[in-house]
Amino acid sequence: MNEKLNFIKQLSFFNSLDSEKLNLINSMSKIITHPKNSILYYENDINNKIFFLVSGLLKVYKIDKFENEIFLYYIHKNSLISELTTLDNDMIRCFSNAEFMEESVVLEVDFSEFKAEFLSKNILNNEFINEILLKTQQLHCVVNRELVFDATAKVAFSLCDDLEMFNSLKRHEVSFMLHIQPETLSRVLNKLKRSAIIDIENSNIVILDKKMLQNIYRGDA
Repeated sequence: MNEKLNFIKQLSFFNSLDSEKLNLINSMSKIITHPKNSILYYENDINNKIFFLVSGLLKVYKIDKFENEIFLYYIHKNSLISELTTLDNDMIRCFSNAEFMEESVVLEVDFSEFKAEFLSKNILNNEFINEILLKTQQLHCVVNRELVFDATAKVAFSLCDDLEMFNSLKRHEVSFMLHIQPETLSRVLNKLKRSAIIDIENSNIVILDKKMLQNIYRGDA
């Protein structure tokens, strides 16, 4: 079987398609393997493709006026990468920067052909809307993290949202991601451990009481 077709089938976005439609996606796309620390796109880049992350990990961030990196969120495998605000234009403007955190495989699909052969025929529209809603949810999480949550709530939310990611990062990387000081992160983790909400085993966090952890950022604790 075509190797690219195998990659396409790994994406749940295309699960509803029959062989004919999968071959159509195959004809309008290509697979690119990106090395760790390479850039998929920069803010304000314009392209005519939509990107799907087949495997790997992508960091999405912006740069402020002082050239500081502002972390937004991670994109995990089996996800739409592209940020879309309209379907009226075949050219997509990037509103952030995207950097690969590990070697990753990306499916690039011609956006104009995709709209003509699928969206205009009401095929994959629900899947497309669901992916866009997930993007909106991610941005809501960014707003909460940056404007609403205090340090404890930031850590609690991060642990509940993606414990595996939290444990895969070094502590200074987590503090950078959450925009808090490493000392503050350490203090929060120790407080959560003393409260028997988490435990720390070989530097990895283990959640002991997820409900209490959720209550912290939901305002119930």
